[in-house]
Amino acid sequence: MSSLPVSRIPTQTLSPISGVNRPLATFRPSIWGDHFISYGSKSMEITSETLEEVQRLKEKVHNMLMAPVDNISQKLELIDAIQRLGVSYHFESEIDDIIQQIHNNDDNTGDSHDDLYTISLRFRLLRQQGYNTPSDVFSKFKDSEGRNFKESIIHDVRGILSLYEASHMRVHGEDILDEALHFTTTQLESMVSNLNPSVAAQVRRALERPLRKWLPRLEARHYFSTYPETASFNEVVLNFAKLDFNILQRLHQKEVSELSRWWKEYLGVPEKISYVRDRVVEVYFMWTLGTYFEPQYSHGRMMLGKVVCLVSIIDDTYDAYGTFEELKLFTDAILRWDNCCIEQLPEYMKSIYKAVLDLTKEIEEEMSKEGRIYARYYTKEAFKTVAQAYFVEAKWMKEKYIPTVEEYMSNALVSGGYGAVTTLSFLGMRDATKEVFDWSCSNPKIVRAAETICRLMDDLVSSEFEQKRGHVVSAIDCYIKQHNVTRHEVEEEFKKQIEDAWKEINSEFLKPTQVPKHFLERVLNLSRVMDVIYKDDDGYTKVTQVLIDGVTSLLVDPVQI
Repeated sequence: MSSLPVSRIPTQTLSPISGVNRPLATFRPSIWGDHFISYGSKSMEITSETLEEVQRLKEKVHNMLMAPVDNISQKLELIDAIQRLGVSYHFESEIDDIIQQIHNNDDNTGDSHDDLYTISLRFRLLRQQGYNTPSDVFSKFKDSEGRNFKESIIHDVRGILSLYEASHMRVHGEDILDEALHFTTTQLESMVSNLNPSVAAQVRRALERPLRKWLPRLEARHYFSTYPETASFNEVVLNFAKLDFNILQRLHQKEVSELSRWWKEYLGVPEKISYVRDRVVEVYFMWTLGTYFEPQYSHGRMMLGKVVCLVSIIDDTYDAYGTFEELKLFTDAILRWDNCCIEQLPEYMKSIYKAVLDLTKEIEEEMSKEGRIYARYYTKEAFKTVAQAYFVEAKWMKEKYIPTVEEYMSNALVSGGYGAVTTLSFLGMRDATKEVFDWSCSNPKIVRAAETICRLMDDLVSSEFEQKRGHVVSAIDCYIKQHNVTRHEVEEEFKKQIEDAWKEINSEFLKPTQVPKHFLERVLNLSRVMDVIYKDDDGYTKVTQVLIDGVTSLLVDPVQI
């Protein structure tokens, strides 16, 4: 694995300046210490025997996948298992071909698949692959008047769970899927206490978060334990997936180790820059590994991880340390993008600014080697755009200004950083052309939907904590003032807007797409990060148990073979 070259930057221990009123926050220190810095030793290398075994199992899975489609239900279940176990990246073209065949020739397979489970599974897999298969296929499960779902399916737990998962692929205007989601949620909630423990656990997990919103790596780690309980279980597929997971985990451990050393030794967190959230492991887990886990994106994860680390430091500088006058100087320096600007900055800002310039220079050199020198423009613009948005919030804070919801969201979608992170995730994708970068920067619907999910979910769980220490107003505050409603009413409205944003994401995956599907998947995964980490609390700032468990399962504990 190659890594970006770094040179140590001068940093200094920070102490509050006497008489300076700073919006300090008391962030929880890192719970990981130096645990991940020790990773990456030779003892973690994969043996040749293991690699040979993985290749042997991979060929077997490939042969299963490419066998003739005699039974559509079995083929769908195999594809579903391969995807949920996290190894579909090995067989992308094969799965594309099979799904296309099923889509084009479904009526000619000779297989009767009119049960709720199979129809729902087929619908979900086709939608995931971008096929706009009609949702009226579920009309047959409604009564003669078309108002309600038939009572005959109420006790079909497997079918209802499959329909529940399928309904999360819905787009705007699909009333039948809105009804299906309400119906299945109600049924699953009412029956869960009467199910056997294994099935009940599956239902509770689905109600907590549907497959569409789970991060692929977390779903894979979980599915290793539940896949053997399914009727379509295949030991070869499971063993291949487990070995593949552990091999990738070693790579991910080396990456988080390298990033942790860079964070501590090069940036000097927390010893030299003490006011920020010490969250390098969480940055890697959420916004780099969460964005793409596949081995071919290893170098991209390192670039993106360093970028997001710096954005997090800059965010905390605007939010939790800098005075308005200092932030004005820093914003001006970012916009001018010149080494000469360092001298105009306060001492504690100089190292941060230099780190931004150094990292951008390193990325520029890497992109130049790949013949993608044009990417340097988008890297600089990402930092400039985010800094400008942070400064607008600092100005609102200073003036105690409460903007309209529209004015707030226009800036807050940018300050959430998801547009910038999406664009910069393409740095690590060698087939990302200038047209792909331009598309990402053109505020496409799918990116705006992800930004909306990011901002509203963040504000819903973090606004009370931030207001206690003095912070710019949230979307909730703006909405309450503008529309004279209760906090509960605002929360319900925002949850609806979040669901609408998910429909928009689903819609943008339907063929023909503006850019290839694997670029859209970066946006989807970033949206999933928010649902996993911010659904009930600000997991990043507070380091909640959800985040701790996620890091442990993906970066600490190997899968038992």
